[in-house]
Amino acid sequence: MPPALACLLLLLAGCLGRQHHACRCLARVLICQESQVLQVPRDIPANTTELRFVLTKIRVIPKGAFTGLVDLEKMLISNTGLRFLPAVHKVHSFQKVLLDIQDNINIRTIERNSFMNLSSESVILWLNKNGIQDIEDHAFNGTYLDELNLSDNHNLEKLPNEVFQGANGPIVLDISSTKISFLPSHGLELIKKLRARSTYNLKKLPDLSKFRSLIEANFTYPSHCCAFTNWKRQKTELHPICSISHVKQDFEEKPGKKLQRRSAAEDFISNYGIGFDPAENEFDYGLCNEVVNVACSPKPDAFNPCEDIMGYNILRVLIWFINILAITGNTVVLIILISSQYKLTVPRFLMCNLAFADLCIGIYLLFIASVDIQTKSQYYNYAIDWQTGAGCNAAGFFAVFASELSVYTLTVITLERWHTITYAMQLHRKVRLRHAVIVMIFGWVFAFTVALLPMFGVSSYMKVSICLPMDIETAFAQAYVMFLLVLNVLAFVVICVCYTCIYFTVRNPNVVSSNSDTKIAKRMAVLIFTDFLCMAPISFFAISASLKVPLITVTNSKILLVLFYPINSCANPFLYAIFTKTFRRDFFILLSRFGCCEMQAQIYRTEISSSAHTFHTRNGHCPPASKNGDGTIYSLVPLNHLK
Repeated sequence: MPPALACLLLLLAGCLGRQHHACRCLARVLICQESQVLQVPRDIPANTTELRFVLTKIRVIPKGAFTGLVDLEKMLISNTGLRFLPAVHKVHSFQKVLLDIQDNINIRTIERNSFMNLSSESVILWLNKNGIQDIEDHAFNGTYLDELNLSDNHNLEKLPNEVFQGANGPIVLDISSTKISFLPSHGLELIKKLRARSTYNLKKLPDLSKFRSLIEANFTYPSHCCAFTNWKRQKTELHPICSISHVKQDFEEKPGKKLQRRSAAEDFISNYGIGFDPAENEFDYGLCNEVVNVACSPKPDAFNPCEDIMGYNILRVLIWFINILAITGNTVVLIILISSQYKLTVPRFLMCNLAFADLCIGIYLLFIASVDIQTKSQYYNYAIDWQTGAGCNAAGFFAVFASELSVYTLTVITLERWHTITYAMQLHRKVRLRHAVIVMIFGWVFAFTVALLPMFGVSSYMKVSICLPMDIETAFAQAYVMFLLVLNVLAFVVICVCYTCIYFTVRNPNVVSSNSDTKIAKRMAVLIFTDFLCMAPISFFAISASLKVPLITVTNSKILLVLFYPINSCANPFLYAIFTKTFRRDFFILLSRFGCCEMQAQIYRTEISSSAHTFHTRNGHCPPASKNGDGTIYSLVPLNHLK
């Protein structure tokens, strides 16, 4: 029957007259594009090449509706009331078929064998912008799948491992704007183009050996492209036909081998269906290159280069040494200071705060070092989970909280030393413990607040792998970072001014100052200047970066992070406490409670009693009665515990 006559009879058929009046047939194309269409017309001409169902109210397409459409090349089903995919497995088209099913929000599932025998040639499936939530194993069984577009199915969360079992392909796969979190472990070997834009749940890629044919990839996260940087396929990952490519030069000399090559190629095509052009009977030997140049986007930026958290092996070793030293040293100092039997003085109290701040820096380094070891050589697969997760936020919080509390405490220690030496003879102006407690409460609240702000959108800890607030995209974030850096510089200026005043006060012969206070001032001057000299490079480069004029890369900034930022957290407990005579005294006295080092502890107790006696004699007082461990005698010796 002529095509024009078939279409005319179709449109005039009476059994479906009401819904068919909106369908028309134009040059072997059947178009149904009105809401009056409630079901698929019967007796579709067998030579129809294209079907279009748009803006209809078709809810169900009966089985067999498209049987025998051997010339079908394209089917468009859009904005319908369909609840299930049409049964297309009996079409048996001899043409390459494009099946475009989109904007059908009621379609929820793709069942097993849904497209089997749709075409004896290749198939392009555009299943985007539907309501698909579930795809069964073997869903594409029996198809030569050129392209599969599942984009904008916003409730689609997974592709089963066997979803492509029995299918040749896909060659192009698009899962953009879905909730898919993992790619299947099978069926990726033939993919040449992979698109996963705005697929935020896809944070980890399967083993690269699965991507035997990949030449182009579009991901959501830049870190995924790092996987393909300098990627070199192993020989076992190449196409099977590549294993016989070395006989190509021998074809003319050894015809038998040529026959062998054709046989192997045909076997390969029967199994994989790609890489060989039947028309030219030649294999694309570019797929046999071991070094692969995958065109990948988005490219990694300056904040997230393609490297592990610790870019250099030497840093990987040093960060463990430094964080263990910082945690151990500051923990010991805290235990000794807190458990001491002597009265808690202002300097001892401030030292406790400094030790705690340095301990937090050690904890931050432990976070970073642990994740670096776990993700070594595969950070690109863990970058998103780490940087967007609670771990990075916790590490960043510890870093900012500890550094701000440490700088604040060092400033308070300096001001307390200046005040004590300047007003040494005015006892009514002496800094009391309650004053120090109030000042440090403010410091804790301040440090806690500024460390919490990046978790609420003021800058961000997820910008870089080392979890520091380097996000300066907004004016508010830039102001936040600049505020912290300038505040640290001002603290350094205050410390410089205070120690300059202390120096001139000590040199003034008209001012009476305790010898102990002078020694302590000199010791602390050296220590605090050392601290800030180590911090100076960090402040300089950080301020330049916050002004959007970076002078070093993120890779090089990690050297500052490991070698300069935490070094004082390791040194402070030793220089401030462990190397002092007073600390050794408290240490041995604490051990004596457990029956250890009792002789050394007794020697230190005798020295304390003798020191107290000498002090009172020089000041015209009678020596008080001996006291055992209540701290009375110790408290009469001004700041002697820091000598």
